[in-house]
Amino acid sequence: MEASQANYIPVIIQAVFAAGFVATMLGLSHITGPRRKSAIKDENFECGIKSYGNARIPFSVKYFLVAILFVLFDVEVIFLYPWAVNFRALGIIGLYKMFLFMGLLLIGFFYIMKKGALDWE
Repeated sequence: MEASQANYIPVIIQAVFAAGFVATMLGLSHITGPRRKSAIKDENFECGIKSYGNARIPFSVKYFLVAILFVLFDVEVIFLYPWAVNFRALGIIGLYKMFLFMGLLLIGFFYIMKKGALDWE
């Protein structure tokens, strides 16, 4: 079966209708919604606890670094699922490619371990 651009027309129409519906509902809620402003309503609310002080406290860069590294190494699992499902179909070439992929990830992991990115003070 040959894929042509005509096969994508229903998808494009559905996407246009979905975007139009979302834009219409957001516009209608903005136009018809209540507009009551007060000092109490505009105040920050956090689980019923009275807020105090500045909310802009500094976080350690290591916190963000660990979060980014978690996402990076968590995404590798997404690449492992299709490989595991098609393991037999990919054959020995697929096995070598996965070993290369995992080897590169291990090199990166050992690099960040050597740099101390995961060491907390």
